[in-house]
Amino acid sequence: MAHTAPRRTTFARRTGRRHPLVATLMALPLAALLLLVFDGWETVAAQASSVGAMLGR
Repeated sequence: MAHTAPRRTTFARRTGRRHPLVATLMALPLAALLLLVFDGWETVAAQASSVGAMLGR
């Protein structure tokens, strides 16, 4: 029986973590869509002002 070369997978997935910037860029469009669909701009503004008040700004 002949020896053959081992098979290579063409779509090998890398193991490990995704860069935080890439993860952010992937999540931002979905977050913006959810804000538009559920009209959450006021909620975001209220939370931001609360966090600013906690930080003393």
